[in-house]
Amino acid sequence: MRVTKRTNIALRILMYCAMNGGRLVTKHEIAERCNASENHMAQVVNQLAQLGYLRTQRGRNGGLGLARPAAEIRVGAVFRALEAPVPIAECFADADNTCPLVEACRLRLALTDAIESFFAHLDEITLDALVCDNPALEALLSPPACR
Repeated sequence: MRVTKRTNIALRILMYCAMNGGRLVTKHEIAERCNASENHMAQVVNQLAQLGYLRTQRGRNGGLGLARPAAEIRVGAVFRALEAPVPIAECFADADNTCPLVEACRLRLALTDAIESFFAHLDEITLDALVCDNPALEALLSPPACR
């Protein structure tokens, strides 16, 4: 399974917000520290806010932060929300499926089981576990003034 760019950026955003939990952060600073396109990141921020992972505040003193504690955000849930719509193989796509083996193929069941195992493993990991007691990550994601 390959993680989409959207999910990768989403986890970077969430980790950045968790690491800088005492303040609102800007999309610009996250994009700069996490090496992501600000335009692409804005779309992901919007989706994470709609899913209830981020809170956003407009205006001069605006920014974004986690909508709930990092200990309550399960990585598996984030992956499910962002990756689930992406079919892992052609036979999982409703509209574009032209595979003639669908009715008899056991690979689809095996892939379904593997994907569920992947998500189940990630369900055990919280955002908090990714960022707490991680000085190397803190050095990368802290604002320059705090280092």
